[in-house]
Amino acid sequence: MKEATRLEQWFYARAIKVGHRVAAVEEQWQTPGRSLRLQYWIARKLVLNNLRRAMGLNRIRFGVTGAAPISPELIRWFRAMGIDLREAWGMTELTGCVTVTPVKPRPGSIGEPYPGTEIRISGEGEILVRGPTVFLGYLSQPEKTREVFVDGWLCTGDVGRVDEHGYYYITDRMKDIIITAGGKNVTPSEWENQLKFSPYVTDAIVVGDRRAYLTCLVMIDHDNVEQWAQDQQVAFSDFRSLCRSPEVTALISEEIEKINQKFACVEQIKEFRLIESKLTAEDDELTPTMKLKRKLVCEKYAELIESMYAPRHDFQSAVGCQEMSWSLDLKADTSQLPALSSRTFTSVIGGHVARRPDKVDERITDYDKHRSQIAQKTRRLDS
Repeated sequence: MKEATRLEQWFYARAIKVGHRVAAVEEQWQTPGRSLRLQYWIARKLVLNNLRRAMGLNRIRFGVTGAAPISPELIRWFRAMGIDLREAWGMTELTGCVTVTPVKPRPGSIGEPYPGTEIRISGEGEILVRGPTVFLGYLSQPEKTREVFVDGWLCTGDVGRVDEHGYYYITDRMKDIIITAGGKNVTPSEWENQLKFSPYVTDAIVVGDRRAYLTCLVMIDHDNVEQWAQDQQVAFSDFRSLCRSPEVTALISEEIEKINQKFACVEQIKEFRLIESKLTAEDDELTPTMKLKRKLVCEKYAELIESMYAPRHDFQSAVGCQEMSWSLDLKADTSQLPALSSRTFTSVIGGHVARRPDKVDERITDYDKHRSQIAQKTRRLDS
């Protein structure tokens, strides 16, 4: 649509807006009113059907997506275009799909189990499956087979939940769950998948097991970021210089901050680094489907990860989280506590996540107030 004329863009914006209104009503399991149906019919005739034809999807009745998470917003866009896109879930050990979204839409859900298949959530949050499609076991590996079965239920390794309508959702893999230094369980895939919906990010890995806060390694989308840099007249000579440019760092920081706002404070990313090597399917860090291998990447870039946890003296991470509990010694020398300025929070230096400007003064005021309270208590103790 960037190459379309202004008039064409205007028509598309109006048509897709009507489509989203229809999709929103259907998502509530309701039928659009007569007026909205008429507007949608006109939008499809004049605009949306032409776009579907250009994409080769003008004859599709419904689509099914699986194998990897998909953004609920992307599903809503397809539905606004008039394409009934549904999600399905399965694995090799289940010999195919065992769930699919029924006619009633619920974007973000893998749907309901097939007839004859039973699914339940274990006490640890793992999805367990039992049914006729579950495999009998791994060939000549009885010990491994016993590991994945519990009382006849297959342990899928996926973490999930079920809503009041019986729709299931997958949130992460059991082996990937992060337990922070504060004992908080965090599902990194949920955050990673949100960031990967950005056109400037190919993949990301959240780090933070037994750490004070979460950080992230990001692999940028070379083509999109390069095009963006050229449009913004950012100077670079190769992939590494592109990753190191302050403008690209700021761009990814803005994308991360958008995602941070959707999560609780303890689940937000405080620092990030860009992987400066242009990876291909031949590299050990990537799977054949171009996904980062978490364990291998964390081992190879251990030094880069440690740089995100190096001691900092600007107290940025502390005041960046309003839920942070203060644990300073009342007898501490308060003269060592630094005075803060807005500049600490609004700049992006070496991968610090930019803070919201409207919160800067509030956080500085809270911090200075706390600093003053410590000083007063210290004087009373000394006296």
